[in-house]
Amino acid sequence: MSDAKGVLLLNLGSPDAPEEDALRVYLEEFLMDERVLDYPRPIRSVVVKQFILPKRPASSAEAYASIWWPEGSPLVVISQRVQQALQARTQLPVELGMRYGKPGARQALQALLDAGVRDIFAIPLFPHYAMSTIESAVVKTQEELHALDPGARLHVQPPYYDEPGYMQALVESARPHLQKDYGHLLFSYHGLPERHIRKSDPTGAHCLRSADCCDVPSAAHATCYRHQIFRTTDAFVRELNIPAEKYSISYQSRLGRDKWLLPSTEQKLQALAASGVRKLSVICPAFVADCVETLEEIGIRGKEVFLEAGGEEFELIPCINEHPAWIDALAGWVAAFERQGEVVLA
Repeated sequence: MSDAKGVLLLNLGSPDAPEEDALRVYLEEFLMDERVLDYPRPIRSVVVKQFILPKRPASSAEAYASIWWPEGSPLVVISQRVQQALQARTQLPVELGMRYGKPGARQALQALLDAGVRDIFAIPLFPHYAMSTIESAVVKTQEELHALDPGARLHVQPPYYDEPGYMQALVESARPHLQKDYGHLLFSYHGLPERHIRKSDPTGAHCLRSADCCDVPSAAHATCYRHQIFRTTDAFVRELNIPAEKYSISYQSRLGRDKWLLPSTEQKLQALAASGVRKLSVICPAFVADCVETLEEIGIRGKEVFLEAGGEEFELIPCINEHPAWIDALAGWVAAFERQGEVVLA
């Protein structure tokens, strides 16, 4: 077997256009994923097709239209820029694949196989483990690769929520925004239903079983989103010497009526303004590329919530996007894989 190596960047994806028809196609693919809406398929189908798709595409199209770039979806454009910057740093072919929408993972895998690659290093562009992100993207990629070439090998970068290269990129990209008086810093992470946290617990007896479960050593932490976002936050505030009273954590992007991780970002924005915070900066470390969840949900709607509740100044700190330190981190992981033929985290 050839040992030719290649790199696959994996991200979530985006609709083809900020239009209702395109959103209907995208949302159906996304929400019918059993790792996103993890109900039995008949129930999931009813929920999506009878309750969500009749109305949600119109409002989602409006949200996307408010942040759409001339070049296309910000998430896709930024991911392509990262791909190009990484390609300039390695001799290995680098492809980009999306879990939903275009360019798809199958298309990216086929391009690598056509280039003679059969040893593929997949880097999910999600720092923290979740069944709806890393697990879904990796499982889909494994299925597609097996269908295309059962003999090809797939190596997957583990979650890098506190890996030094990722943390340096996160800190350095945010540092200029935190060198001024920001009042308070809110870490807004993507939300998850609590049942997803429990389902991802391989021990079946640790996650969310006690108030301090994320601080108690456990094998569950390798796949625990909540533990990992706490580790990211701790490493960030330690590096920038941010005192406890100057920052807090919340969760955005809720869907449905199930119990989700708390507090919600909307409630936290209102509470911070009510407590006297007048200047607020928000950072979204669950995302490595700006997208509708950061630019519209936080940058537009979140800002309105905070200002209407009495806040005066609001800043959304951009994601790491194509920051040079992020490209350095990616290039370092790829170089290690090229040398060793396996995935190694520092």
